[in-house]
Amino acid sequence: MKARVTVMLKTGVLDPQGEAIRHALGSLGFAGVTGVRQGKVIELELAATEAATAEAEVKAMCEKLLANTVIESYRVEIL
Repeated sequence: MKARVTVMLKTGVLDPQGEAIRHALGSLGFAGVTGVRQGKVIELELAATEAATAEAEVKAMCEKLLANTVIESYRVEIL
């Protein structure tokens, strides 16, 4: 079974990489971009055979390692 985790900075947390991307896009002529949030995507291959078990495992992984839950939020998709 596969899972995809999307990790993003929480709303209100300064995102310097996102701001750098927004600025670079403006410099390239894409003036209509008013905000950018940058994050990461992690894809996992799991041995679990049930979606509920897989989702619980991945959420535990996020809480312990994959996301800094103080400043980041995450979304789990079981594929």
